[in-house]
Amino acid sequence: MRYLRTGATVGIRRPRPTDEAEFVAAARRSRELHHPWLAAPADPTAYAAWLRKIRRRDSSGFVFCDRASGEIAGYASISGIVLGALRGGYLGYAAFLPYAGTGHASAGIGLVVAYAFDAMGLHRLEANIQPGNEPSKRVARKLGFRQEGFSPDYLFIDGAWRDHERWAITAPAAD
Repeated sequence: MRYLRTGATVGIRRPRPTDEAEFVAAARRSRELHHPWLAAPADPTAYAAWLRKIRRRDSSGFVFCDRASGEIAGYASISGIVLGALRGGYLGYAAFLPYAGTGHASAGIGLVVAYAFDAMGLHRLEANIQPGNEPSKRVARKLGFRQEGFSPDYLFIDGAWRDHERWAITAPAAD
């Protein structure tokens, strides 16, 4: 398997159309884990739409895979990418069962963040997390994100406008 970046337990790569069956099955298996925080692409049409979205100029997407088995352990997207003076984007992520809580998400998302700063040349990533989503906040803290604010009624998720905390990280300063 050719990865963009690797760590001890995970590697990140671009998702492919041939990943559809595995990705959709993992998203379906993980619905209760993700509810009400997000809805991962859980059918072929939604997966194809996600692939189209992450291939636009203002988006990018990744899967993180268990290196031992090659299985997809989760995914991450960077959307709303703006270059110029900002050089930033919005990071979303999710782990899939049975890998949730194993460290695969933190490791995979950490590789995505490093790739965004190094290979993509971004300077800032923002993750908007619902206040009750403790697993996502743990990942953000572990990776060095800082909480910067609170946005009431920020995103429409699961049939309602949801409050979100704004977490962000910037690229390390060059020496």
